[in-house]
Amino acid sequence: MECYCNSQKLFKDCCEPYLKGIMNAPTAEALMRSRYAAYATHQADYLLKTTHTSQRALYSKEDILLWATSNQWQKLEVLKATPTTVEFKAYYLDQNKLPHVHHEFSTFVLEDHIWYYVDGDYY
Repeated sequence: MECYCNSQKLFKDCCEPYLKGIMNAPTAEALMRSRYAAYATHQADYLLKTTHTSQRALYSKEDILLWATSNQWQKLEVLKATPTTVEFKAYYLDQNKLPHVHHEFSTFVLEDHIWYYVDGDYY
């Protein structure tokens, strides 16, 4: 099966090892792609775990799971990536099957050799 993150790789060779905790994402972009895959596969625990500790209190597992499950994730498009930022568009259908685009400029931080999502600006 092709990976949810639109990398053109197989899921087992792309985001799945990160989601299963077998290895950590090696870059901010890889982490962002795996977080998209986590939304597509409804893995709220992974999304909380990969959110920086300074920001975790802003999110609840229930809200993440609701957002993940109430939408059908269609495609991820990475527009620009630097070592600590990723701009992307996530395409999805809402519960009424209406198309939407989540356009975000995300910031990441590397701590103790592990990448974390910090925050994002939405367009």
